[in-house]
This record gives sequence, structure tokens and C-alpha cells, in this order.
Amino acid sequence: MKPLQEPTFLILTALAAGPRHGYGIVADVVEISAGRVRLRPGTLYAALDRLEADGLVAADREEIVDGRVRRYYRLTEGGAARLDAEAGRLSRNAEAARSRLRALRGPMGGTA
Repeated sequence: MKPLQEPTFLILTALAAGPRHGYGIVADVVEISAGRVRLRPGTLYAALDRLEADGLVAADREEIVDGRVRRYYRLTEGGAARLDAEAGRLSRNAEAARSRLRALRGPMGGTA
């Protein structure tokens, strides 16, 4: 399985908290990434279209706000499984890095 790109991972992570509309997803991604990732609307909606086609997200509902349609998206079961698998992969990679750094530093905390 191909690793998810970071913006895709963050979009799925935002939707794991519950259905969100576009601006809500953008704001949540900024928060999750501590401000490192800021999605532009075109990038977000292209990603959502792709994720919807892949069955990882689905349209949840629509509402009209100030005369404009606000579409909410939700994580599907397949999307939750994919996010869980990716989170596990990233966690294993991070733990391997930490383990090797501990070995590099040696028992006294210095570099070997």
C-alpha cells in the first residue's frame, strides 16, 4: 500500500473527529500540523474529490449558509481503516528512528 501524502493524512485525521465542511477541514489541518500545512481551497477540494472516488470519504450533508451551499464530508469505514494503517506505519517508523537514536547516544546519553 502506497504511503499517504501528508496533506491527505491530515485531511483524513481532521475527518476522524467527525463530519466537517471545507473551511472546518482547512482550520483543523492547520491546528493538527501546528501551522505547518495550510491547504488552499483548490487543493482541498481536489483531494476530497479523489478521496471520495477512492471510497475513503463521503459527502455527509449540505446546508445553505448566506446563500451558499456548505457541503460536509465524513470519513468512511474504509477511510478510517486506511488512516489507522498509515498512523501505524508512521508510528513504527518513528519508533525505529527513536530506537536508533537511543543506541547512537549510548547508555550515558552522549553520542557514540
